[in-house]
Amino acid sequence: MTRASWLTAIGLIVAVWIGTAMVYGSLPDRVPTHWNIRGQVDAHGPKALAALLMPAVMVGMLALFAALPWLSPAQFKLEGFRSTYGFIAVIVLAMQGFIHTMLLLAAMGYQFDMTRWLVAGTLFGVGLMGNVMGKVRRNFYVGFRVPWTLASERVWNETNRLAAWLTFGVGLLGSAVALMGYPIVALSSLVLIVVIPTIFSLVRYKQLERSGGL
Repeated sequence: MTRASWLTAIGLIVAVWIGTAMVYGSLPDRVPTHWNIRGQVDAHGPKALAALLMPAVMVGMLALFAALPWLSPAQFKLEGFRSTYGFIAVIVLAMQGFIHTMLLLAAMGYQFDMTRWLVAGTLFGVGLMGNVMGKVRRNFYVGFRVPWTLASERVWNETNRLAAWLTFGVGLLGSAVALMGYPIVALSSLVLIVVIPTIFSLVRYKQLERSGGL
């Protein structure tokens, strides 16, 4: 991770902790913790758990992002795309912060369609990550990792470029569809992000294997 991504990530976490502390006293003792697919609350929990769990998860996630480059095998180092890796880390933390903010707003009594906004926000974050996926070099942690991409750098690069365009388009379009009131349709589009690159990577690997291009 670059210095800028470190500062941004830490800033996000600090902002979430401060924001949570500011509203904690106004939260009821039991707050909504889960919504069904129709956006209706179907579970409640103690406010301490609901308010503190996600900020703690964000701290743990940043620690994980910091540790992964050190854990990575020598042949799959993350140093070649540090800025991209840092960007992805920031987006993941921002998505978690967004989800936590939605939970706090619902706990404070604000009325909105939770499913619609959570799906829209999540898909928007997925789209942003897709925008840089083509820059990710072969590794075990981020990017489109299936047996055929990990076995061939050429297949990795081609598959992740395809996945980048697909993820960016599906993410942003799906976010808009969710906001229009069709979150289930938007979520279903995630299947495309998984299935199409997987099939492409298999077919491409077999083509190169037969032609000796690996």
